Amino acid sequence: MKKKLLVILPAAMEVGGVERSLIGLLGALDYERYEVDLFLYGHHGPLFDGIDPRVNLLPEVKELSYLRSSFAEKLRYGCYYAALLRLWDAVKAPFVTVKPDQNWRKILCRVANPLPACYDLALSFFLPFDFLHEKVTAKVKMGWIHTDYSVEASDMAFLAEQYGKVDVIAAVSEACRTTFIRQLPQFADRVTVIENILPETLIRRQAEAFAVADEMPTKGIRLLSVGRYCTAKNFDNLPDICARLVKDGLDVYWYVIGFGPDEELIRQRIAEAGMEDRVILLGKKENPYPYIAACDLYLQPSRYEGKCVSVREAQLLGKPVVITRYPTSASQLIDGVDGVIVPLDNEGCAAGIASLLRDPDRMAALSRACGEREYAGKGEVEKLYDLLG
Repeated sequence: MKKKLLVILPAAMEVGGVERSLIGLLGALDYERYEVDLFLYGHHGPLFDGIDPRVNLLPEVKELSYLRSSFAEKLRYGCYYAALLRLWDAVKAPFVTVKPDQNWRKILCRVANPLPACYDLALSFFLPFDFLHEKVTAKVKMGWIHTDYSVEASDMAFLAEQYGKVDVIAAVSEACRTTFIRQLPQFADRVTVIENILPETLIRRQAEAFAVADEMPTKGIRLLSVGRYCTAKNFDNLPDICARLVKDGLDVYWYVIGFGPDEELIRQRIAEAGMEDRVILLGKKENPYPYIAACDLYLQPSRYEGKCVSVREAQLLGKPVVITRYPTSASQLIDGVDGVIVPLDNEGCAAGIASLLRDPDRMAALSRACGEREYAGKGEVEKLYDLLG
C-alpha cells in the first residue's frame, strides 16, 4: 500500500522562488510509491499549470484563495467573509494596531473543514501552519524555513507559536538552519536541512521557449537580476551600483525581473541616479529562463536570503553569478569557483562586479564550473522518504 503524503502551500501559485521550488519537489516525488495530495489556498497564479499532473489536487477554499488580495478582488471572486474582515480591519485601523494578512485564523475556523484522510507525512511549504495544525491528521507534520530570520524583521513570538505546531522543521540551507536555531533554540532538535529541488528538465526546456532580443537587446553587457521588489532583494540600491559601473567605463545594461511593493521606490532611485536608459524593470515574468539564458552575468544583490532559487537556476543554466555577502551567502555558492561573493555596500559591490567583468577568462571558468555541478537537488527528496518510512 502506498504511503500518503500531503503538501500544503498557504497561497496561490504566484511567480516566486518558493512556488518554483514547490514545483521542483512535486516533480521529483515517486508516485509509484507514494500517494500525494496537494492543498493550495488558491487554484490560480502564473505557475499553477506547472504542477505535476500526477498530484491529487484537493478542492480550494474560496475564502482563503484570495486572502492576500485587495478588497475589490475579494468581492469580485465572491470571498465575502474575507472582504468583510478586510473592511473591519480598515475601520479599526485608526484605533488599534492591525497586523496585515492575519485573518486566516478566523477564516480557517469559519469556512475550512478538516481534511478526511490520515497522512503518513503532511508538510506545509510556507507559513502559516494553522491549516496543517488544525485541519490535518498526520503521523508527522513538517514546516519549512525559506528565509534568514536573524536578519528579517520578524515577530519571534509568532514564529515560535507557528513552528511549535510542527514535529519537523526543514531549512533550505545549513546556514538557514544555524540562524534559525540561534533565534529559536528551543526547536534545535526538530530542524533538518532539505534544500530546494529544481525542475531541471522544465527549466532547460523553458529557457529555449522564446527569444528576448526585443526586451534585452544584444548591446553592451547584459546584467540580470530576478526577485521580488522588496527590502530583502536590495533592488533599491541597484541603480547606484549600476551608475558606479557606468562611471567606471563599463557599458552595462541591468535588467530586473520581478514585482512587489518597492517598485515605486526602485523607479525613484533609477531617476535619482540618472539610469533610466541603463536599469530596465521588465516586470513579472512567468518564464524568466530565456532572460537568464540571454544575460552575460546574473546578479543577486540581496540584503539577506535563505537560499536563493534564482541563483541556483542561473547556475544550472551555466551562467556566471555574483551575489552579495549577506549572512547566509557562503551556503549559496563556493566563492571564486561557481560564483563570486562581493561586498554588500554599493561601492564594494560595484568594484567586485567590475573586476569580474574585466576578466573574461574568469567569467568563462565560472560558467564551466557551473556546468560540472548538480544544482537540481534531486537527492534531497530522499530525506522526505526517510520521514515517510
